[in-house]
Amino acid sequence: MVKENRLFLLDAYALIFRAYYALIKNPRVNSKGQDTSAIMGFMNSLFDVIKREKPNLLAVCFDKGGSQARTEMFKDYKANRDETPQVIRESVPVIQDILRAMEIPVMEVQGMEADDIIGTLAKQAEKEGFEVYMVTPDKDFAQLVSENIFMYKPSRMGNGIEKWGIPEVQKKFGVERPEQVIDYLGMMGDSSDNIPGLPGVGEKTAKKFLKQFGSMEALLENTDQLKGKMKEKIEENAELGRLSKKLATIFIDCDVQFHAENFKLSQPDVEKVVEIFKDLEFRRLTEQFIKMFNSPKEVAKEGETTSKKENTKEAGSGQFSLFGNDASANDVDAENFQGYKTLENTDHSYQYVNTNMGIKIFLDKLHQQKSVCFDTETTSLKTLDAELVGIAFSWEKGKGYFIPFPEKRDEAQALIEQLRPFFEDENIEKIGQNLKYDIKVLANYKIEVKGPLFDTMLAHYIINPDMRHNMDVLAETYLNYSPKPIADLIGKGKNQKSMRDVSLEEITEYAVEDADITFQLKKYFEEELKDASNEHLFGELEIPLLRVLAAMEVEGIQVDKDKLIDLSEGLTKDIEQLEKEVYEAAGEEFNIGSPKQLGEILFGKLEIAKKPKKTKSGQYSTAEDVLSFYAKDYPIVQKVLDWRGLSKLKSTYVDALPKQIHKKTGRIHTEFMQSVAATGRLSSNNPNLQNIPIRTERGREVRKAFVPKDENHVLLAADYSQIELRIIAALSEEETMIEAFNNGEDIHASTAAKVFKVPIEEVTREQRSNAKTVNFGIIYGVSAFGLSNQTDLSRNESKELIETYYQTYPKLRDYIDDQVEFAREHGYVKTVLGRRRYLKDINARNHVVKNAAERNAVNAPIQGSAADIIKVAMIRIFDKMNQQNYKSKMLLQVHDELIFDTHKDELEQLKKLIKEEMENAYKLSVPLKVDIGTGQNWLEAH
Repeated sequence: MVKENRLFLLDAYALIFRAYYALIKNPRVNSKGQDTSAIMGFMNSLFDVIKREKPNLLAVCFDKGGSQARTEMFKDYKANRDETPQVIRESVPVIQDILRAMEIPVMEVQGMEADDIIGTLAKQAEKEGFEVYMVTPDKDFAQLVSENIFMYKPSRMGNGIEKWGIPEVQKKFGVERPEQVIDYLGMMGDSSDNIPGLPGVGEKTAKKFLKQFGSMEALLENTDQLKGKMKEKIEENAELGRLSKKLATIFIDCDVQFHAENFKLSQPDVEKVVEIFKDLEFRRLTEQFIKMFNSPKEVAKEGETTSKKENTKEAGSGQFSLFGNDASANDVDAENFQGYKTLENTDHSYQYVNTNMGIKIFLDKLHQQKSVCFDTETTSLKTLDAELVGIAFSWEKGKGYFIPFPEKRDEAQALIEQLRPFFEDENIEKIGQNLKYDIKVLANYKIEVKGPLFDTMLAHYIINPDMRHNMDVLAETYLNYSPKPIADLIGKGKNQKSMRDVSLEEITEYAVEDADITFQLKKYFEEELKDASNEHLFGELEIPLLRVLAAMEVEGIQVDKDKLIDLSEGLTKDIEQLEKEVYEAAGEEFNIGSPKQLGEILFGKLEIAKKPKKTKSGQYSTAEDVLSFYAKDYPIVQKVLDWRGLSKLKSTYVDALPKQIHKKTGRIHTEFMQSVAATGRLSSNNPNLQNIPIRTERGREVRKAFVPKDENHVLLAADYSQIELRIIAALSEEETMIEAFNNGEDIHASTAAKVFKVPIEEVTREQRSNAKTVNFGIIYGVSAFGLSNQTDLSRNESKELIETYYQTYPKLRDYIDDQVEFAREHGYVKTVLGRRRYLKDINARNHVVKNAAERNAVNAPIQGSAADIIKVAMIRIFDKMNQQNYKSKMLLQVHDELIFDTHKDELEQLKKLIKEEMENAYKLSVPLKVDIGTGQNWLEAH
């Protein structure tokens, strides 16, 4: 039940900036050329709060003229900030107009920041018995949190909302009381606001000082308890510390007054809001708005007037349904809104062709084209089960044709035979969105799609790998067009019907629209690929790979179901034994899979920790990282972790894989997703064969179930050896590392010998292991803390090892710095083949966000180059196997490894071919090395 006494205060600029930067690479621009990203993003946040929380009191707070008081205290306050982007400056007045039309209070005071207005109103409202929610992503507000004042961080990028009360603030900042967040910010400073802080004090030190002293003042009064340079620095900068605390303090005495009646969410001026939205071309927001603020009297008919007084009602008063989802009969403004173009408001000519004469005329036209977009409509998303319902074609904007297919297979095959010459014409370019699906569906009918291909999904993936690539998003972003949702035709859930049940007229409109829109998108993406100099990556790598992956997916891999059943039985016994041992250690039986019950046993009954970590809901945390900390000292904890590992292995793979065996083929057919991982790596789905655990004995057993197709075949696994290290050696031009690889040395032993200054033959197992951890960790920006967690080294030993490592390989450090600098200057980094990874946060003010972007600046070119190189190898191997009519087949790609079903007669010949193509896929200053194994199952081969 929603509480009546809740006030929501929105931090306008924080939400506006966040919205603007979230869409910086793909701004929403309307037909007038106006960038509406900031406005749209802010309104989405506002509507989300209203729909989700149903507040009865709400206001939006703005900065006005900066903080006069803080600038007087410190003239460089916020002096490091870039000028506010022009788009945001233009958006703020529009947002304020919308808010005023919605009857939502706009709070601003000259010379005051929104933080101070929110702080003042929050404290006043709390005194009057209200619960206050400060809607902002800004961590500084944590200092205001109390029993009745909360931070409300809106959802973003798929992450849900976060509500911070006192426990969350305590956990986040390591404080006892939220007010100590001011001391925390004062001590460590805040680069985004240019608050200096105490020199040498970062996040960890600030938390340590707060635990020891409790406040900035207490720290400065007890510097005698400090040592060395830290003592000197803090004593010298005491005044700077006091100033920093003042600058970080949110004022709670602004010239604003909280009067509840002025903050009640009331009936908006619907006509005015719709008018503004219409001008901005916000069709969907208009629909949302009218559904939220739905009233029989909401829009006056022509010639009528409505009294403002009559419309001003509180939420829930009966005059409008603030939270209803049902549009009224007067929802005409939303339906006729001309923001996004749609089937309803855009001229088009879509025809179905279902007569012999019609098909003959259509085919004559089709064969005259140089470039055609086609889109299959089928009975299933699973390609092996999919039957054709029809195919749509378009080769001119706004025009297209739909060929319906009969249900009887022989009749459908006869019809597709008439289209075979088109699909197999080497000179006609075929355009599609996710062409791999269509190619696999047509393969069911023994049709091969030949000639040049253009896949809009893959093109956009190369243009902007971090954005979504589904057609709806692309159409709205590039064409300002909103396609008809499939749910409008076949419904959702249990009552969903087949495409065969849709009328010919409806399916024609839907299917040809898809082909038409995809055809139009191609023209945009051709230009963008040219601008980014990425035509070769698209045309010579991703498009040829599409055909390779389609063939691999159709082929599938054989799985020994009996082996999985045996493994499942063995796992069941192991799990039951572990359960028994856990119960004995606990002294009672309980549900090990219940975090609540497990927490009460481990931390409540057995008291394995003095200060157990707790979740937001207040129960003991039994997360993996928490339990791992206690596993060495408490056997019961290790047994629980083992139980979890085996239970997950059993449910996720051993019991699930047999269900994925296809009835027709008796094989498992994973799907390789080309447009998911921003680095360029492939991902595997339905089932995911790339995540089968191989570090445990039981996990490796799962690979035993993957077997050759028959007794005439063996499985062959070809694996790049340390490809990422070889790439980083080559890209950094680090001679010492290059020399080790060129001499065929064990790179980890070689690194250990140099770092620990011992002859290579005297390197111990532990030294090699530590060197290996650093070698791979460098790619991901490993810290002394991270290294000490992964090894038996202390923090200081880890720090010393990393420093020695960089001294040993000095060019590696330069390469890392150069990559970050390149990213800062250009906004992206690239692989050896030119694949770009855009890093919009590389210049972020937030250290955590910026550091993550810097790590990606180093990691993305290395991981991406490895991904590109194996893709080149796959294409070359596939083409040569086809040219030479091999009976063997390529089956899987798992990161740096390729799996083949190899005919025994072709084994030696294929080994040679694979090794040659993989090792020569790309020429680096370091040789690429491939290890090849064979066996009667995947584990043996690997």
